Amino acid sequence: MSRIGKKPITLPEGTSVVSIVETEVVVKGPKGQLTSPLMPGISVKQEGAGTLIVDRANEEKQTRAYHGLCRSLLNNAVVGVSAGFKKQLEIQGIGYRAAVKDMALELQLGYSHPIIYPIPEGISISVEKNTLITVEGIDKQQVGQVAAEIRAMRPPEVYKGKGIRYVGEYVRRKVGKAAVGVS
Repeated sequence: MSRIGKKPITLPEGTSVVSIVETEVVVKGPKGQLTSPLMPGISVKQEGAGTLIVDRANEEKQTRAYHGLCRSLLNNAVVGVSAGFKKQLEIQGIGYRAAVKDMALELQLGYSHPIIYPIPEGISISVEKNTLITVEGIDKQQVGQVAAEIRAMRPPEVYKGKGIRYVGEYVRRKVGKAAVGVS
């Protein structure tokens, strides 16, 4: 049996399941409401007021694979509506900076023009100290996607380490060209 799939999901205080249908589960909490999809052969039942159990109908390979996936997606929805998700990016480089203006993120990344990134609905972006970008939201996938799109605008380069990176990300640095010795 799937190690992840058989773990029960506990609902935090203030979080409830609105509906459990054959194809989806709707979870509501203090931060909002999310829908988690259910794959064929997977079912969810609620035990008591605070526990969800994900179960599978058969032992086919595809159903076993869906078991852990559906449990993880449902757990992410529960965590998202109760606590939310957050990713932080840091900008390194002289003259590189960010600012939030009119529901858009404006980035100065060494190009001849500023980059304007419109903030998607359901995501909040804040900038501290001009170099620390915080992406927050209730959908884990959307938060990760937005953070990856921002990072892709100027990924960290390997010689000087300039660019946008996740907080705590290690960038492996290369040694530049060595000067040719005079013989």
